[in-house]
Amino acid sequence: MKRLERLAAALTPKRWPVRWRLAAVSAGLTFLILVIFALIVGRLTSSRLHDNFDDELRDAANQTVREAQARAAGLPPLPTNSTPGVSAARLVDSNGRPLPFASDVRAPNLGPLPGSIPGFTDVGSFRVYTVRISNSSGELFGFPAYLQYARSTDNLDSTVARLWLFLGLGVLGGTALAALAGIAIAGRAMRPIATLTSTARTIATTRDPSQRIPEPERDDEVGELARTLDQMLRQLDAARAETEQMMQLQREFVADASHELRTPLTSILANLELLQERLTPGQGNDEEHEIVDSALRSSKRMSRLVSDLLLLARADAGRTGSRSECDLAEVVSAALAEVRPVADGHPLTLSEAGPVPVRANADELHRLAVNLLDNGLRHTPAGTEITVAVKCRNGDAVLEVSDDGPGIPPGMESQIFSRFVRGAGPADTSGDSGTGLGLAIVKAVAISHGGDVEAGSAPGGGARFRVTLPLAS
Repeated sequence: MKRLERLAAALTPKRWPVRWRLAAVSAGLTFLILVIFALIVGRLTSSRLHDNFDDELRDAANQTVREAQARAAGLPPLPTNSTPGVSAARLVDSNGRPLPFASDVRAPNLGPLPGSIPGFTDVGSFRVYTVRISNSSGELFGFPAYLQYARSTDNLDSTVARLWLFLGLGVLGGTALAALAGIAIAGRAMRPIATLTSTARTIATTRDPSQRIPEPERDDEVGELARTLDQMLRQLDAARAETEQMMQLQREFVADASHELRTPLTSILANLELLQERLTPGQGNDEEHEIVDSALRSSKRMSRLVSDLLLLARADAGRTGSRSECDLAEVVSAALAEVRPVADGHPLTLSEAGPVPVRANADELHRLAVNLLDNGLRHTPAGTEITVAVKCRNGDAVLEVSDDGPGIPPGMESQIFSRFVRGAGPADTSGDSGTGLGLAIVKAVAISHGGDVEAGSAPGGGARFRVTLPLAS
């Protein structure tokens, strides 16, 4: 049923291509014009043929009457010049009865006399013309006599039928030719639009407004449309270039600003740590010691935020660090050793399958691994096991970090890599809920190294993060 509905919807004229609709309109108008023309021509020609037939029938009957009048002295029988099945003639009285002395025994019954004489009547397949026989002195035979002259209309009817057949075929042929011509003309007229559509589809697929619209061959409405679209694309390309330039400048500014902030923050952290060492608790300076501790925590948090922003800004600006061949398994092992002291009861397991060489920046890979481990510690309860696996698979280096915790909320698999997206985990109750940039940095580092990262569910129901990087050649 649904297939029939879709088929019926597809066959509705509103769903037809423009060229089909133009061809249908052209064929419809041609069909209407040809039908009217055929009706008029057929009617006039048919009437003309019938008139000519009646004229010939009348002339033949009058000729027969003249011959009868010329022989009136001897009253010979009427000449039997009739052809069986084609024409016939006979003499009748006023009652329509054949005269016995002058009749054509081969003539069929030609019916009664018409209401007006001379006049025409139709009897079967015969057209009958009846005329009174008389001369200047009165009745030719001494009493009223009439000549009935008939001729078969079979040939006339077949001629008229062929006429209507030819006209009908002409209407259908003209309509078909109009439809084909309409399709051809509409297709040729729509070819520039098809070119515009193809170019627009390519631009929509590639998102590249720098492509140009082909120059139209004619200076018509379609050409004006093509030039307008090309001008619009030029303006969009210029606007995109300006936007990209502004964004690049903004990225470079953030990267430079973040880099410049690291120096004063380092100095602030060093001074606060030195001040913290000089303030010994329990000597009447507990309040000052607490203030210094709070300032030191905030400074460390700001330092981490600046470092995160600097890494992301450099990735956005295309500033990549120096790359060299390193062992991904060794980098992950070092990151695991750094995180293990603050694991807070989380068992950490490393599974590696020998050296996994990659060409990368070791510091950025170390940051990637630490962020993945820190994410697992924050969003799983104490005692949750976190498993780390490093292996080679299908020509790629693969790093998987999985846990058996509560897992990723449905629908959040792709959003968690966005910037400043924070989740609530058991470790976040301390008030340090992170900056929301950890997983964004993971994705930025993976992409900058020609790889990618994806989030999913671990076999045990927890979260699983898989980073894929190209192996060193």
